Amino acid sequence: MKAIVYTKYGPPDVLQLKEIDKPIPKENEILVKIKATTVTVADIRSRGFIVPSAFWLPARITLGFKQPKKEVLGMELAGVVESVGKDVKRFKEGDQVFAASLAGFGAYAEYKCLPEDGPVTIKPSNITYEEAAAIPIGARTALFFLRKADIQRGQKVLVYGASGSVGSYAVQLAKYFGAKVTGVCSTSNLALVKSLGADQVIDYTTEDFSSNSETYDVIFEAVNKSSFTDCMKLLKKDGTYINVTEPLPSARMLWTQLTTSKKLILSRNSPETAEALNFLKELVKNGNVKVVIDRNYRFEEIVEAHRYVEQGHKKGNVVITVEDHNKS
Repeated sequence: MKAIVYTKYGPPDVLQLKEIDKPIPKENEILVKIKATTVTVADIRSRGFIVPSAFWLPARITLGFKQPKKEVLGMELAGVVESVGKDVKRFKEGDQVFAASLAGFGAYAEYKCLPEDGPVTIKPSNITYEEAAAIPIGARTALFFLRKADIQRGQKVLVYGASGSVGSYAVQLAKYFGAKVTGVCSTSNLALVKSLGADQVIDYTTEDFSSNSETYDVIFEAVNKSSFTDCMKLLKKDGTYINVTEPLPSARMLWTQLTTSKKLILSRNSPETAEALNFLKELVKNGNVKVVIDRNYRFEEIVEAHRYVEQGHKKGNVVITVEDHNKS
């Protein structure tokens, strides 16, 4: 089968289209013929080995010291079940599915084996494979953290980085849960964030969001580009600060936790089950959540797609069509 392989860390050019062995599903696995995948920030970081210095050693142990342990990137996918292992009960051949392949990567390929009890479920029938592929990481992350914050109807939520993948889902999910949402983004994304349901939008290029007189029950930092001190000025005394990309608390964060009643929720992986995907599937089917796609690339254009995402200005999601299903 064809796959995008990288055998060393580096710029997008380390990605190469090659033929590798087609996987065979184990007794509890399904074999998915992949129709679409995405380029996430996590793919970019793994490919270039871009990690905080404090995480250099554990990241090397996880990803590989001299070269990548997992040579095929790709963390989310949508496709069709081609075959199933003998113990599989939830899926059958021909099922259209979407899934996160977070634990083992591997979605930059024509086929991928997935455990049936992992984060995989039937694709919503009213969206494309490309749209479905863009749900499992960004939407699941936003849902996980908003649930951790115990978001309540009527609360005020500020989403910093509201036009990105996680941010665009956070805006919509917070609105679904009944919150009043303020999104922070750049000028070019104001209309997009408003269209997602934000009650107010702040253009960070022309306005200092911390000068806002509002205070918030939840501040959701989706891109780690705001000042923690500024966020604390706007967070209510018993409010919750979420940062989906920062795994370790700074000295300022630790002091805040020790001296105030504010709650801090930092980066962590969401559970590797299908529960969140099933929940999100229903929201998408009912029109409560929509998928934002910035650009769509062909499989052989994945180097170009990585270059674009690496610039750090994508709106929503960047998807890759692995197989031209319109012709199949």
